[in-house]
Amino acid sequence: MRHSAQATKGGEPSFVLGLGCERGAPTAEVLALAETALASAGLNPASLVMVASLDTRADEPGMRAVARHFAVPFRVFSPATLEAETWRLANPSEVVFRHTGCHGVAEAAALAAVGSTGKLVVAKMKSAHATAAIAESFQPVAVISSHVESVASGVESSTTARAV
Repeated sequence: MRHSAQATKGGEPSFVLGLGCERGAPTAEVLALAETALASAGLNPASLVMVASLDTRADEPGMRAVARHFAVPFRVFSPATLEAETWRLANPSEVVFRHTGCHGVAEAAALAAVGSTGKLVVAKMKSAHATAAIAESFQPVAVISSHVESVASGVESSTTARAV
């Protein structure tokens, strides 16, 4: 049975995988990094509730493939939203800021998705063309679709919000 994205009565956490990548990063590389990040934290892939990234990566095949692989929604955030997470990043980067307008993508996206009570459990990991990080929350994680295909359902919707 798949873990719900909402914290259970027993207080089980929900986990969000934050991803960053160069344009055209090989799908196999992004997926391998995602699996390495989960393994490094000793997490069962079924505990993953979402993949999150920067809005300019919404159409990246590798990102969408990872969300499909784990059968979870793919949510993207604006650079301003990710930049607001800078104070919580383990690895802020001026280089990333110059390219994206935010000081981190993988860590910031994971943290933005889990909200202010969440915390980083896997700091940024790198491969040749991608980054991954994982954050956890004991609170419901909001899934928002904004004319972005929900990878898990394959349904495109107008802006909606729900806690899962």
